[in-house]
Amino acid sequence: MARVVVLDHGSGNLRSAQRAVARTGAEAVVTPDLDAAADADGLVVPGVGAFAACMAGIDALGAGPVIAARVAQGRPVLGICVGMQVLFEYGEEHGVVTKGLGLLPGAVTRLAAQRVPHMGWNTVTAPEGSRLFAGVEPGTRFYFVHSYAPSQAQGQGLVATTVHGGEFVAAIEQGPLWATQFHPEKSGDAGAILLRNWVREFA
Repeated sequence: MARVVVLDHGSGNLRSAQRAVARTGAEAVVTPDLDAAADADGLVVPGVGAFAACMAGIDALGAGPVIAARVAQGRPVLGICVGMQVLFEYGEEHGVVTKGLGLLPGAVTRLAAQRVPHMGWNTVTAPEGSRLFAGVEPGTRFYFVHSYAPSQAQGQGLVATTVHGGEFVAAIEQGPLWATQFHPEKSGDAGAILLRNWVREFA
């Protein structure tokens, strides 16, 4: 049985993510233990709220080097919501720039939309060849709740997009590093397909 760690760095829908991963048939554990995070078959980096607060929790735990080492070693990491955002170079909120983990090129900025936050169900345009979205029908909706998002930049790998005001990065697949701006654990059957696709990469 594949073992997945949902990293507890003080921010994220930890238990809902754990339950959703467990429904794929994997063993899912919520823990701040960095040795467990390093050794697990798959690592989920969750996050909700502010970019700066999420990064502060990761830094306080000392988790950044562990996440980076997994990616460098080709070992699966899945970022969710703000847990996706902190994988980028930096985030800008209220005029304050916070350095991210720098594992993906680009920045996280406020959505260019009249209505913010972007809360609710929206469609995602998946790229050809996506393993994350395998088996997901075009026009399928996923659950979002956020005011900031990454924009596209060269070198991000396979990029899925969503439009709310303007187009933004909704999901990324770059080698062992996959991430979603939406919440697969809150996206019903569609989210369950994505999580199964991720777990199949290493189970």
